[in-house]
Amino acid sequence: MAPSRARTAPPAAVVPAIDAGADGSRGDLAYRELKTRLLTGEFAINVRLGEERLAAMIGVSRTPIREALKRLHSEGLVTTHADGGYRPVVPDVTVMRHLYEVRAGLELQALQRPGRLGIRHDPAIIEPLRDTWRALAQEPTPAPDPSFVLLDESFHITLASAAANDVAVDFLRQVNERIRLVRMHDFLLQPRIEATIAEHLNLVELVLAGDIVGAEAAFTQHLGDSMAVVEQRVQGALLRMLSGAEAT
Repeated sequence: MAPSRARTAPPAAVVPAIDAGADGSRGDLAYRELKTRLLTGEFAINVRLGEERLAAMIGVSRTPIREALKRLHSEGLVTTHADGGYRPVVPDVTVMRHLYEVRAGLELQALQRPGRLGIRHDPAIIEPLRDTWRALAQEPTPAPDPSFVLLDESFHITLASAAANDVAVDFLRQVNERIRLVRMHDFLLQPRIEATIAEHLNLVELVLAGDIVGAEAAFTQHLGDSMAVVEQRVQGALLRMLSGAEAT
């Protein structure tokens, strides 16, 4: 049996904050409101997001709106408009599907790699990951929040890290960054957050038990469910954007 290489848990194992607006400032309020409206398709395609109109809609001044738009631009939710300012980004569903396929290949490879080498996933990484998600499962479910995607990404990156292929982990991180824009749609309702926590805990426990066949099946189901929800919500948002629907 090949000796396992001692590894320590990567920085991704640290649970990131999922509520950037906890301080309740006007800038954070504007950011959260606009982010949710963008994800649900409440702004028409190619329409300029005028600061004055948005300020009246949210009930703040133009300065918090300007700050919020800058944050949303850095996240890829808005892009520059030909007339100045910003407009909503339109997700590319076909590219999203292709990236999900790449993500599936990378994560399945990470599940299978230790077995091919005659070793196991690094328990120094897997056990703290299990403990983190076990604690989440025992606490009240977090409120719906698109930023939960960061916690979700942290789980998958950490799990892949336990297979000791840092190159694959780096590619997975890059794919996650590219699909983050659409994956935020998966965390707009509390039942999806509850399901994600339960599925993550089940997956990591299967890996710890050495049931890689079961872990592969659980991951495939988990990814398929997530993609189905994301695709449905993205399509709904696109329809709203095309119709020019506004929030009521």
